[in-house]
Amino acid sequence: MASLFMVSSCKVFLVLILVSYSLFLDVKSNEFDVGDDEGWVVPPSKNEQMYNKWASHNRFQVNDTVRFKYKKDSVMVVSESDYDKCHSTQPIFFSNNGDTEITLDHSGLFYFISGVSGHCEKGQKMIIKVLEEPKNDSPPSNQNGTSSSPDQNGAVAMAGFPALTLAQFILSVIGLFFV
Repeated sequence: MASLFMVSSCKVFLVLILVSYSLFLDVKSNEFDVGDDEGWVVPPSKNEQMYNKWASHNRFQVNDTVRFKYKKDSVMVVSESDYDKCHSTQPIFFSNNGDTEITLDHSGLFYFISGVSGHCEKGQKMIIKVLEEPKNDSPPSNQNGTSSSPDQNGAVAMAGFPALTLAQFILSVIGLFFV
């Protein structure tokens, strides 16, 4: 009876570990603090590209969050032309609460400027490029750039293996223990 309890306990423990692992892996978004320790401030006079350099060193994906930390300032999401002019009377988004989080909800370019007069001209502006989401609906390409099907090349079938969802894998593993 004790060994049956131990086996059942091990199965439950394994299931809990696998479910916890899957929840951990499903988190696909990242949070970024704009400007790292400096926050969202007017850059030093010789570093007008500070925020664009910061953005270029990060890899942004859809659903990532950028956090602007500032005092007595603001952040605006604007159009490309308003970014270039350092002015916007109709921003796409505006906040001046000192701690602003913005979710990057689509791929493409996001343009940010300070809403305080003169700050943008001094370099308090940034462009973030959000990468496109990978498309899983087309077959993989071979070395020639043409698509292949599993019938043409057995390696393509193996390349498709990672497309198996983690949930499917976990259920398969759990099934082995409950048979």
